[in-house]
Amino acid sequence: MSATIAELLAIRLNEALANTDFSSGLPEGFVARVEQAQNRQFGDYQSNAAMVLAKQVKRNPREVAAAIIESFEGGEVSEKPEIAGPGFINFRLQTGFLEGRLGGLLDDEEKLGVSPSGTPQTIVADFSAPNVAKPMHVGHIRSTIIGDSLTRIASFLGHHVISDNHIGDWGTQFGMILWGWKHLLNEDALEADPIPELLRIYREVNAKTKEDEALRDECKNELVKLQGGDAGNLAIWERCIALSRIGLQKIYDRLDVKFDLWLGESFYNDRLAPLVDSLLAADIAEESEGAICVFFPNEKQLADKPALIRKSDGGFLYATTDLATIDYRIEELKADAVWYVVGAPQQLHFDQIFRIAKRRGQNAELEFIPFGSILGKDRKMLRTRSGDTVQLADVLEEAVERALKIVEEKNPEFSPGEKKEIAEIIGIGSVKYAELSQFRMTDYIFDWDTMLALKGNTAPYLINAYVRTRAIFRKLGSDFEPGGTITFTADAEKDLALKLAQFAEIVPAVLSDFRPNTLATYLYELATTYHRFWEACPVLKEEGAVRETRLALCEVTGRVLRCGLGLLGIKTTEKM
Repeated sequence: MSATIAELLAIRLNEALANTDFSSGLPEGFVARVEQAQNRQFGDYQSNAAMVLAKQVKRNPREVAAAIIESFEGGEVSEKPEIAGPGFINFRLQTGFLEGRLGGLLDDEEKLGVSPSGTPQTIVADFSAPNVAKPMHVGHIRSTIIGDSLTRIASFLGHHVISDNHIGDWGTQFGMILWGWKHLLNEDALEADPIPELLRIYREVNAKTKEDEALRDECKNELVKLQGGDAGNLAIWERCIALSRIGLQKIYDRLDVKFDLWLGESFYNDRLAPLVDSLLAADIAEESEGAICVFFPNEKQLADKPALIRKSDGGFLYATTDLATIDYRIEELKADAVWYVVGAPQQLHFDQIFRIAKRRGQNAELEFIPFGSILGKDRKMLRTRSGDTVQLADVLEEAVERALKIVEEKNPEFSPGEKKEIAEIIGIGSVKYAELSQFRMTDYIFDWDTMLALKGNTAPYLINAYVRTRAIFRKLGSDFEPGGTITFTADAEKDLALKLAQFAEIVPAVLSDFRPNTLATYLYELATTYHRFWEACPVLKEEGAVRETRLALCEVTGRVLRCGLGLLGIKTTEKM
């Protein structure tokens, strides 16, 4: 199935427009669009083309709509459209067409009607990016989970995606860590759990430097030695990186998040000085009070906000590293697009480096994909009772523990192994879905009771809908076998078939504005539609074509829920 329902209706709508008596008055290049209906009471799809065109052709919108409908040929797809309100054109799909769509979905087990992107790209996705020698905190949830979902969806649509964990492995904090390693390190604690020990020594040294200027100078000297290639300091630094990666990988494994590359800030060190020289040579950068800056005199929002790319003491900055990173991604990785899934406060930084890249003639699509904050129930930044930032590992562990209690209450007959496996899926999935069901720019409240609820727009509700689809086949005693006749005999069947067919429209739409919540909302609507079907339409009690049709609807619903949740990075379970 190449064209979606909306595309098929739009083709017929535009053909009808071309046959109206006012077709010569249409704006050049005008293409009428068809959208899913907001209220199914009036139809399955709708278009506001008549209202858009009314002024152009100097007619009443309802009159324009009537002329379009007169020329419209729905064929096997749609019944004759209807006019609603000020001039909406509403479409109702033919039952036979929907039956055919369901049959097509049964045959397309891998893609479920989703067509690959017409122009596949090489996309570098930069997300998560924690600092080395520090534990990941709750704030990393958003970048990590949103970025992972977007890469899954882009890959599903046929793009070549390279995920890059641009870790913070170079910077002023390493001067303190190096001094602390040499003077305060507890080797036993390091072996037992390296990241907390590295964090401890960093915090201790950081506190001491605020009162001891001589110690600040010693830490700076340790950093200078590292940057100068001192063998001893490089060996400590390399061990810090290795130990930190082990700790980070444990969290990524639990989240089922994978990266193709781990190219941290240090990877680009040798590229920074030549980059600054090239910007100076091209008259893009200039010296200002001993520092090297890029000014934006013709950019209203940036006119008084220059980008600093080399400090007066010769040190480089994030902007320098990010510009070198763009060079590498375009020149070496051959990226057509680079996505940065980073918190909203970094807007200015990315505005600056994207404009500099444009001045340099770099034409890759550079996308800043920002997000808001996670709040506690008090609507303030989520923190522990002691005021510390909540660690991500603790969040995941608590999610699984809470899920396990629910599983034990609901299903005491399950084996310990089953309970543990289901709790892991439900707990991790709940944390992910709580994130992905929100518009990414929304600040949302982190609430355990809400995210683990079996009712409402939650991961447990969606996973339970999937479990119900599989329960039918457990009762049947066999998996679904295609080949039966599909015949709809109830409105609940047609409603479910339509919702299933719309999966092909939803998945590509996610990338148009980088909103995984679009897919999450669709899956919630699918689950509620399936539950209504479940209540209205007995399956195994029926016989013949009715039974075959309803089994097919259960099968495809299960496939779409499993696939859609998988695109959000959420696993499913056969029982819960």
